[in-house]
Amino acid sequence: MRKVLVTGTAGFIGFHLSKLLLEEGFAVVGYDGMTDYYDVRIKERRHQMLLQNQHFSAHIGMLEDFDRLHALAMEEKPDVIVHLAAQAGVRYSLENPRAYIDANIVGTFNVMECARELGVDHLLMASTSSVYGANEDMPFDERERVETQLTLYAATKKANESMAHSYAHLWNLPTTMFRFFTVYGPWGRPDMALFKFTKGILEGTPIDIYNNGDMYRDFTFVTDLVRGIRLLIDTPPVRPESAEDIAPYDSLSPVAPFRVVNIGNSDKVRLMDFIEEIEKQCGREAVKNFMPMQKGDVPATWADATLLKELTGYQPQTDVKEGIRQFVAWYRDYFEV
Repeated sequence: MRKVLVTGTAGFIGFHLSKLLLEEGFAVVGYDGMTDYYDVRIKERRHQMLLQNQHFSAHIGMLEDFDRLHALAMEEKPDVIVHLAAQAGVRYSLENPRAYIDANIVGTFNVMECARELGVDHLLMASTSSVYGANEDMPFDERERVETQLTLYAATKKANESMAHSYAHLWNLPTTMFRFFTVYGPWGRPDMALFKFTKGILEGTPIDIYNNGDMYRDFTFVTDLVRGIRLLIDTPPVRPESAEDIAPYDSLSPVAPFRVVNIGNSDKVRLMDFIEEIEKQCGREAVKNFMPMQKGDVPATWADATLLKELTGYQPQTDVKEGIRQFVAWYRDYFEV
């Protein structure tokens, strides 16, 4: 039985990935800091569900605690590490920037050190579409230069990509960075748009709509996302003999077993259309509070997911209407609304 160490298993994406891996016969070692960035009870519930499977173990600790993380990694000796834990949230990075340096820079370095020492088969780490920053050519392609991050959150993730490339080169450590695009779905984070919009609509309280609603996002359903990650586990990059060996669509480094992969729905959805569908599923109209563009935000994101399909044969495909329907149904059930 292959063993995967997943950081952030009590988080939104980590929970869904761990659930899928367990269903497919992997042993999953979970590591999570249980921080109070949002209601810890939802994190605890996620872990409780995963613990119903005998091949899941939960370990509580911060990424910054190298001794704790290292001891666990050396004891469990995973074949693969999937690093999802991070201080998330574009807007929160304006309020508490130090949390992003501690978790996303120091914490990620600690994970990389464990992977290096273990010599894992594959290290996979989460990045974000936010690294594309001020880039305007869409859909976003992994081979684009990304030098114009607009928030510290995005900058830490770009730094992670650079750090990971250096380790892949120096230690021949097969590493894949995957860039997420506006992930949503059941068990989502309370600070995310779909959660806040659904809560506000059902409670009859105003919802904040930035840039007066003139925004577009590549909404990616969470089960599509984790299916992509699962398939990438089996596709570790190999250092090429020469640059000529790299396919024209591939982001593979010419000097390291390292690549970056977008995981997105390859479709941009207008924010107001997204809100209208939530209203439809909730059966009532939102009280809308239109606001200017939030500092550090971007008007649009849109993924080119060609590389994911070429590597795995898979393409995210959940329609946003179906995804919203599933989320609202979960929300009503979880909060007994």
